[in-house]
Amino acid sequence: MDRKLTGAVKKVVVAGCLSERLGAELRKKIDGIDAVVSLSQRDNIAKIIEKIFFPGPAERGESSDPNQLLPSISDRVPDDRCRLLITPQHWAYLRISEGCNHRCSFCTIPAIRGRFRSKPMELVLAEAEELVSAGAVELNVIAQDTTSYGHDLKIKNGLPALLKEFEKLAGLVWLRLMYLYPTGIDGELIEAIAYSEKIVHYLDIPLQHVNDKILKSMGRPDTKDKLRRLIENLRLAMPDIVLRTTLIVGFPGETDRQFEELMDFIRWTRFDALGCFRFYPESGTAAAELPGQVPDEVKQQRLDELMLTQQKIAFAHNKDRIAGTLRCLVDSVEPDGLGRGRYYGQAPDIDGVCIIKHCSAKPGQFVEVKVVGTQDYDLLVEQI
Repeated sequence: MDRKLTGAVKKVVVAGCLSERLGAELRKKIDGIDAVVSLSQRDNIAKIIEKIFFPGPAERGESSDPNQLLPSISDRVPDDRCRLLITPQHWAYLRISEGCNHRCSFCTIPAIRGRFRSKPMELVLAEAEELVSAGAVELNVIAQDTTSYGHDLKIKNGLPALLKEFEKLAGLVWLRLMYLYPTGIDGELIEAIAYSEKIVHYLDIPLQHVNDKILKSMGRPDTKDKLRRLIENLRLAMPDIVLRTTLIVGFPGETDRQFEELMDFIRWTRFDALGCFRFYPESGTAAAELPGQVPDEVKQQRLDELMLTQQKIAFAHNKDRIAGTLRCLVDSVEPDGLGRGRYYGQAPDIDGVCIIKHCSAKPGQFVEVKVVGTQDYDLLVEQI
């Protein structure tokens, strides 16, 4: 708003999750906002911008206020084909669904994104083919709940069925699955991943916690025993699997003993990558009203302890790879020949990278490398 006041910008349009949650109420709270665009109005953004610059008379009884274009959450998942990509040409995100039917007590996604809706399979595959034809060799499948794909469309074993179709894309080399809800990972899905020629052995599975009482309070159907068996089954089927998870510390009622139980699970599992957050009482969520809110200083202490433990685990995993060989996808090369790439166990933007000395390949190409050292979360490699 400061930039508008100084004349640096003429109009201010607010879009995204906050606009979906608060709607036109934002204009009442912040003076000077010209339009608030909901998630379902993404494809109408050009029309909305035109309206705020050239209001004109309303057509066919339509209000001239651009915020009147804000309907309730759409029942359909927008068609993402022909979109402007903000990722490099050789990799892209591929959204397969929108919304979530789970009712985790700490989460606002269902209120913002709505109920779970799968993108029709023909649209997913058409977009995947478009991306691959444009040069993408890696697709990262995303959703708020990837494992539920197809349930609403009455597709039996929806995600495994979709994954089998991806096998037919000739130019696709890597397919990465993100945001897998643990209870949706069954034997058929594990088998589809294990025997795929394209799906990398890397899974992002947000667990949030492992203590049974905390999980129940979170509204999650998992138990520690179920989660332990899931980890064991994944590693039995794919000994080379790389596992990433997300956790919450300081959830209401979390005791020192329950936190230590979470720490013990981390030491046992030895995740390759892990993100952790302090519990935040989001307005409108059930967890925000629960008794036993943990003091902020305790949350921070637990976060620090957990992340230090995970750092030691991650660094040890990296050291174990020294002298081994990997296949890397090159992401960038500097003028001096220093390249940055990733092996299958490194997702773009969120994980470490492989730093390639004297890289002769171009971005989007694969190279065989030998690990010669580590640099914090990154691997130092040389081309073979």
